[in-house]
Amino acid sequence: MPYHWEDRERMRTGIRSAGLGGHVCWFLGVIFAIIGIVAGAMHAPVGLEATHWFLLAIVVLVLGITFFMGWGIGWYLKTTESKKKE
Repeated sequence: MPYHWEDRERMRTGIRSAGLGGHVCWFLGVIFAIIGIVAGAMHAPVGLEATHWFLLAIVVLVLGITFFMGWGIGWYLKTTESKKKE
């Protein structure tokens, strides 16, 4: 069984899902950061303390980077192979 990055067809077909996952993580990270700013400004916990919201935002944004890396690699493979066909 080939590794995920060795299966080029799977990488090319996963472009849409990787991009969608990256955008969802990015939007969640921004929302968590905004909630953390609001909680810090109010000096009251909004479900979690402000620091926890910021840490959650960082974790989600770093997770989003991995989705965008997969998206970029898949897009690169798709474009280079289409250029080879020409």
